[in-house]
Amino acid sequence: MKSWISKTAIAIAMLAVLPALAHADTWQIDPAHTNVEFTVRHMMISNVKGQFQKTSGTITTGSDPASAQIDATIDASSVDTRVERRDTHLKSPDFLDVAKYPTITFKSTKVEAAGPNKFKVTGDLTLHGVTKPVVLDVETSGAPINMMGKMHAGASATTQIKRSDFGLTWNKALEAGGVMVGDEVAISIDVEAIKK
Repeated sequence: MKSWISKTAIAIAMLAVLPALAHADTWQIDPAHTNVEFTVRHMMISNVKGQFQKTSGTITTGSDPASAQIDATIDASSVDTRVERRDTHLKSPDFLDVAKYPTITFKSTKVEAAGPNKFKVTGDLTLHGVTKPVVLDVETSGAPINMMGKMHAGASATTQIKRSDFGLTWNKALEAGGVMVGDEVAISIDVEAIKK
């Protein structure tokens, strides 16, 4: 039930790489080395973690990190919490409704320096058909490196959203008090991008 969130954010992950590639032009997110994870409170007593298996997108940069542009897309049906029954529920109309909203997207609107190799990346996250502004705390992995004749760069990012802000309101009351699924979702992203 928490996976929708990472969607988050997802697409969001791409944003993390942009600032680190200020000297480049266009970078492509590497799906095999990019991870979008989410954490949600379960029954008020523990945390459940999940991830999205398929993320794609591009990052366009210029001489100024603030000019970076990020455009990322997450395949909502790729949600994975390691429990098939829960994943099926997350894909249903109760949550992500992947048949109606097959993708989660993120488009950056502003990139600001926040310290050495650190940035605040603001962008529009579209999840479950609802678009809301999200701010990512991003830390780059330093200068890009050359691997097999191709330039690679990486970054990590974190943020937190409320699923209710995106119309994801399904829940169940517990006899002992509280609800089955928490509203706040923590998102953690690790991105690797390859210069085109």
